[in-house]
Amino acid sequence: MSEIPPSITAFIFDTDGVVTRTATVHAAAWKALFDSFLRVRAAAAGMAFVPFSDEDYRRYVDGRARYDGVAGFLESRGIVLPRGHADDPPESCTVCGLGNRKNEVFVAEVLEHGVDAFDSTLAFVRALHEQGVRTAVVSASENCQAVLDSAGASELFEVRVDGLDAIDLGLAGKPDPALFLEAARRLDVAPAEAAVVEDAIAGVQAARRGGFGLIVGVDRTGDSESLAGNGADVVVPDLAYLELDEHGRRRRRPDEPNDY
Repeated sequence: MSEIPPSITAFIFDTDGVVTRTATVHAAAWKALFDSFLRVRAAAAGMAFVPFSDEDYRRYVDGRARYDGVAGFLESRGIVLPRGHADDPPESCTVCGLGNRKNEVFVAEVLEHGVDAFDSTLAFVRALHEQGVRTAVVSASENCQAVLDSAGASELFEVRVDGLDAIDLGLAGKPDPALFLEAARRLDVAPAEAAVVEDAIAGVQAARRGGFGLIVGVDRTGDSESLAGNGADVVVPDLAYLELDEHGRRRRRPDEPNDY
C-alpha cells in the first residue's frame, strides 16, 4: 500500500461487502423475503409475479437501515403497508414485521455457516495501523458485532458504530451521513480528515453529504460508474488495488482490471 495523504488521519469502513463477505448473504435474505411476499400478493390479486431483482437490491436496500430498505422497496412497487413497531413478530404484514423476518433469515445463515472477511481489507487495515492511521467500522445492521466476531475482525477497529447505536442515539440511516459522522466524532477527527470506504450507492452518497476528505468505492458487482457518479472519489474492485499518491490521487497497478 502506498502512503496515505497527510491530510487523511483516519479511515472509516463500511462492514458488509467491504470488511466481510456478507453482502451476498444480505442480498439473498432480502430476495427470499420479498419474493415470498410478492408471490403471495400477486396470487391474491390475480397479477403477474415480478421478483425482487439485483437492481432492486442495489437501488432501494443496499447500505440502508433494515426498515428503511423495506419501505423504500415497497414504495417502488406502489405498495403501502403500516410501519408497525420494532417488536412486531416476523409474520406481521407491516414494514417492521417484514424487516424482522429478513433479519431472522440473515441471522440463521450466519449462525449456520459463519462469516468470512476479505483478506485484502484486513491487510489494508493493518497497513494503515503501521502508518499511524486510525480506523473505525460502520454498519446499518444491528448484527454488526456478531458478524465481525464471526469473521475474526473485531479487534482491528478502534471504533464501531452500528444499527444498535443508530437506535440508541436516534441516528438516521444512509444516505444520511449520521453514522459516519458519529464514527468521526468518536475518533476525534474532522470529516475532512477522514476517508470512507463503501461498496453501496447509499453509502458513498452519505459520505459525500458528510464532507469526508476521501471517498473510496469498492465495486464488487460491476457497478463502478454508479459509485463514482454518486460521490466516490476513486473506485477499485478490491482494496488490494488501492494505490494513492501523496495528494490522494489514485495510481493504477499493472495487474488491475481494464474497467477501472
